[in-house]
Amino acid sequence: MSRSDLSRRSLLLTGGAAAIGAGLLGGAAPASAHPADDPVTTPAQALARLLAGNRRFLAGHARHPHQSLRDLHELAAGQHPFAITVGCADSRVSPEVLFDQGLGDVFDNRVAGNIVDDLLLGSIEFAVEEFGSPLIVILGHERCGAINATIDAIRTGGQAPGHIGVIVDALRPIVEPVLTQPGDATENAVRANIHAQATELLSRSELIAEHVAAGELRIVGARYDLDDGRVSLVG
Repeated sequence: MSRSDLSRRSLLLTGGAAAIGAGLLGGAAPASAHPADDPVTTPAQALARLLAGNRRFLAGHARHPHQSLRDLHELAAGQHPFAITVGCADSRVSPEVLFDQGLGDVFDNRVAGNIVDDLLLGSIEFAVEEFGSPLIVILGHERCGAINATIDAIRTGGQAPGHIGVIVDALRPIVEPVLTQPGDATENAVRANIHAQATELLSRSELIAEHVAAGELRIVGARYDLDDGRVSLVG
């Protein structure tokens, strides 16, 4: 799939699809003195900006960039997010807050368990083509409720109520193999799920895999600590 494929690009635009960007794990460049204004064109720059924002958040020195009415009006004509997140739908894990970013900076995709299903994958692929965002962050977090629900269902043989069972079923093949490993079961499963969702992106999407192979995109696994607010890369 090529960016020069204008007919497909036009079809996507008229459909008004939402999006996410993609990428390969790599080293972070030093933080800029003005990270909210400098252009981001590479995966390393994108990762560096996110990590610098998290450091500001941790230190209590958040800048809250791109959150004014002027920014809102300027962005009304179009968006160019420099990073895409695939995170959990937990009220305590908002990427724009913990990475100290603003409107138009992060293409944020959130669902319980940060699971990459077909709809989410389509959204990510659109962003890769349309926005050229150079980084995808698979963002898991400490004490994930979706992970705990899956562990409980496996151990008790019970069933989650309503459509929560769909989430449990999606996570079960990821969580079950790590339950016999030493250490905290939830933490082991959170990390296993981060790796599994990153693998899903590459294995199920030729489009994403092509951009990754070209060095234009990176996929990064990360874990958010609920207790101290720190984002750590998961290798």
